Amino acid sequence: MNLYPAIDILGGNAVRLVRGDFEERTVYDRDPLEAARRWVEEGAKHLHVVDLDGAREGSPQNVEHVRRIADQLRIPVQLGGGLRSAEAIAAALDAGAARVILGTAALTDPELLEGALAEHGPERIMVSVDARGGRVVTDGWKRATEQGVEALIAAMLGRGVRELLYTNVDRDGMLEGIGEQDVLAAATAAGDAHLIYSGGIGSLEDLRLLASLEAPSLAGVIVGKALYEERFTVAQAQETLA
Repeated sequence: MNLYPAIDILGGNAVRLVRGDFEERTVYDRDPLEAARRWVEEGAKHLHVVDLDGAREGSPQNVEHVRRIADQLRIPVQLGGGLRSAEAIAAALDAGAARVILGTAALTDPELLEGALAEHGPERIMVSVDARGGRVVTDGWKRATEQGVEALIAAMLGRGVRELLYTNVDRDGMLEGIGEQDVLAAATAAGDAHLIYSGGIGSLEDLRLLASLEAPSLAGVIVGKALYEERFTVAQAQETLA
């Protein structure tokens, strides 16, 4: 299982939010490249970057930060946030992102998702499934739907998606652990696709629990605040997941 240290970019800074609330943010690095460099120096093999400005504005705002990270650190970067057009997706990949993450656009614009999968390949297009209280949320986690996580995952698989990101919004930024059953349900629904989990990781024990699920589809975990708060190191996390 791969570790993906998180770098959320807002106003040019590396920050962390609580449950996606832009008003509850902590700035950890003035330059996202420095955060990325720190994780790489600790041994990170992958990075997860979110353009929070892009998510709020509806179009990418921090692609140049991604370009700097990819150019200088030579490490696979996955990028999400504001990718709602074919042009934005292409620009992000051209900037050096190994793959991009589509959220609301994947649900509301079937032609965009279909075109992206066809043009760039399913290994470079990831779809984010974000849930609060077991129900999917969209539009920067602001709009609740009646759709369940497993139903959405099944729908995405039916459209050719092979890379999925599942976030438990209720746990995001809380450092209070994972919901074992909901992670297992999402991973089971993913079948033979790949699913990365995000939300609530606060200790090495949380990572041990995640690894113990032994779900074949569970390919990785995103960790942000716990690394910034020095609950454990990248090396310790990777050893635990291994």
